[in-house]
Amino acid sequence: MQNLILSIVKPIVDYPDDVRVSVNEEEHRITYHLNVNEQDIGKVIGRHGRVAKAIRTVIYAAAGLKQHKKVYLEIDE
Repeated sequence: MQNLILSIVKPIVDYPDDVRVSVNEEEHRITYHLNVNEQDIGKVIGRHGRVAKAIRTVIYAAAGLKQHKKVYLEIDE
């Protein structure tokens, strides 16, 4: 899943080397934390959150096929 997130995000940012994904797994949920350069946060979130929503939609659909836990994606600077 981390590779999927990276493959979606890296092409749309100016600083792809600063993109990091960490995972926090709990009993009933998995949270992916996406960290990007502070100058790229606007590109990842998009106007009115459209890009972030699209990324989350893809991640949640892919996770639904593989995971039996609830999956979340948090975007951080």
